[in-house]
Amino acid sequence: MSHMVYGCLMTMDRERVLRTAAALLARKSTATMDEVARAAGIGRATLHRHFAGRDALIRALEQLGIQEFEAALDKARLDDDAASDALRRLITEMDPAADLLAFLYTENQLFEGDQINEGWARLDARVCDLFRRGQQQGEFRIDLTPAWLTEALYALVGSCAWAVMDGRVAKKDFQHMTAELLLGGARRVEK
Repeated sequence: MSHMVYGCLMTMDRERVLRTAAALLARKSTATMDEVARAAGIGRATLHRHFAGRDALIRALEQLGIQEFEAALDKARLDDDAASDALRRLITEMDPAADLLAFLYTENQLFEGDQINEGWARLDARVCDLFRRGQQQGEFRIDLTPAWLTEALYALVGSCAWAVMDGRVAKKDFQHMTAELLLGGARRVEK
């Protein structure tokens, strides 16, 4: 087998393992590396060839989450039309990665110390810009900072994803429930 074909197979296999790990850890954040290997249908040694340990696996999942979230932001066309419409599109685009993002949002090791991935700051800035635009256009309340609205979005996406995984919210209701609760609190209401 040529080196190029082998490298491609390794990449595809690594991606499959990452996605399996994401699905498992989203349901059971305390899953062990053995459980991840079993879920992926590989041996523990193979898993360790891909990821030296749990920390390396979490960091790889972080990269995948940043990638997925960035793709959702791009697809949502945040600069088109009203900010509330762009926010609804963003929630729709985040839906497929919501489980992974929910897991990452609660994974404290990613947000402690000096090694915070600059990708999160870049993504935060894009979401904050959306809320800021909505404020400047009179659509969103100005007494809530764009940073706080961004955190509220993440928290609602995470909470709703957990509720869907637990069977307390139907998957088909994820987008509506998340958007309506956030927009209900963020919309500027004339008095």
